[in-house]
Amino acid sequence: MMMLRPSYLPYPQRLIAKRRWVLAAGLAVGVSLSSQAQDLYFAQPYANRLQLNPAYAGLLDDYSITLSYRNQFPTLAGTFQSSQLAADYRFQNQHSAAGLLVNYDRTGGVGYTRFQAGGVYAHHLRLTEQLGLSGGASVSYGLQRVSYGNLVFGDQLSDDGIARDYSLEVADFKPVHYITASVGGLLYTDRFWVGAAAHHLNQPDLAFVTQTTLPLRLNLQAGYKQYFAQATTKGEYREISLSPTVIYSRQGGTQRAEAGLYFTATPLTVGAVYRGVPLPGAPKPQQVLTALAGVGVGSFRLGYSYDVSLSQFSRDLGGAHEISLALREFDSLEAAWRRLKRRNYPPIPCPAF
Repeated sequence: MMMLRPSYLPYPQRLIAKRRWVLAAGLAVGVSLSSQAQDLYFAQPYANRLQLNPAYAGLLDDYSITLSYRNQFPTLAGTFQSSQLAADYRFQNQHSAAGLLVNYDRTGGVGYTRFQAGGVYAHHLRLTEQLGLSGGASVSYGLQRVSYGNLVFGDQLSDDGIARDYSLEVADFKPVHYITASVGGLLYTDRFWVGAAAHHLNQPDLAFVTQTTLPLRLNLQAGYKQYFAQATTKGEYREISLSPTVIYSRQGGTQRAEAGLYFTATPLTVGAVYRGVPLPGAPKPQQVLTALAGVGVGSFRLGYSYDVSLSQFSRDLGGAHEISLALREFDSLEAAWRRLKRRNYPPIPCPAF
């Protein structure tokens, strides 16, 4: 049995610290060494929309670059941290877009890291003047590894909790390389959208020791935007709107449903997402309420969210902080010219955060 090395504290405090370290190890390493792995979650799904569905590439802007960072379970020494770089570019023909998606996940205590990078392509169709269809696909390369420097095995511990520097256990977890593929589709107008995506179609093996598949992740998204005001002044678009959204995900033996509500009064967006909506026939899920706020200044968008845990287990581990920074560019003059030539596509109304 392996555990994480606690700080050198007085014995009672060391036991408490050790329990937290072991919990962190169980959560991090257990995900990696169990029969099925799971993807990590972002609380701002539309700031990280290429991970949600590759069909979103090129639908919001002419081009965009987004950096996201999530710190989960901050009360644990082995906190979960995820970083993402996403970029997409819509080609001038308006029929297609390309993107890049890079993820880096790590846990500070156990030394577990996962790096994944890949390309995204989406093709757009204009079904009617108001109705658009987008299909997308992505292929990514992944690498995950575990560092042994922080691991402590059972034969290193004495009765009084002192850890020796050597162990008879063999820790030979070689880095794991894998390839994963995803597809998705979106149907949308300027007021609603509905989409579906399937990730990890090939269900790659992420095992360090025994076979550990990354199971297929199915994902449904939908939303509606009610406009209260829209105007373009001096080339700057402004709106006041309210957008209810729903997302359903299923991966392996787990499923999750969430409902969100976003209010936008340009340049501000505030919202709340309730994660853990009870599903018929499913076990009671962990329930989390996410509060988020975003602001746009020129071409830049900054979003922040915090998870408020409503279930006891989640509350003991702490919430999660998440921040996103995006550079988005949309050529309004070119869009006006395309509109005159009837070559414009309807804009997708999903939130930007």
